[in-house]
Amino acid sequence: MELTINSKRVSAEPGMTIYQAAKKANIYIPALCYHEALSSMGSCRLCIVELTKGNRTKIVTSCNYPVEEGIKVVTDSERVLKNRRMIVELLLARCPEVKIIQDLAQELGVKKTRFRIDEYKENCILCGLCVRVCEEVVGVGAISFLGRGKDEKVDTPFHRASDVCIGCGACVTICPTGCIKMEDIDGNRKIDRWQASLPLQRCKICGKPVATRKHLEQIKERFALPPEILELCPDCKRNYYKKQVVAQGHL
Repeated sequence: MELTINSKRVSAEPGMTIYQAAKKANIYIPALCYHEALSSMGSCRLCIVELTKGNRTKIVTSCNYPVEEGIKVVTDSERVLKNRRMIVELLLARCPEVKIIQDLAQELGVKKTRFRIDEYKENCILCGLCVRVCEEVVGVGAISFLGRGKDEKVDTPFHRASDVCIGCGACVTICPTGCIKMEDIDGNRKIDRWQASLPLQRCKICGKPVATRKHLEQIKERFALPPEILELCPDCKRNYYKKQVVAQGHL
């Protein structure tokens, strides 16, 4: 099917979203809560575009609006930019010291926010990426959104260490602001934001930390990996496979 984005004819496959079609056509749309490996949430609202369908024009979030034949989309109209600037102002009030928000503000010409800056200077933008990766990819669901309105936050139930967290670090990797910190200290992996402290399994050959024991248990259950390499660090795994290849006469 075909649609028009910023007066440019764009081809898209059924099931694609406007955001995906624009990205495929190298048309920039800002977004903070989108990741191609996860379901679309539309929580940051930065990916809004102006959509014309028939005689009706409206603002929609492009990351979860499916493409339709013949629709017209404008990604940078004054109406869209006005709304984006408002969103960035709100984010600046919540997270004034987060670099990705500061960069977006500069990009959109927002020099300061008209709203009262949060005295706690939060660095979580409530994008939900960590919640979705934990549930959809890791398959655990150790964290979720709690509270409402200004008291909304991402946390574990009752703000206590979760029994189901495996300490994989997926939430740390995907967080766009770096507000989730992870450290391996004294044989344990700590993720302070979730009050997590899980024992690490050390490599059977060199003794380096490999992963948490709970993470390795999950990998063992989900994937058919040889048990002799499951508890090896990346370097020792490479050496192991190299020896296997040599032994089989391929080198």
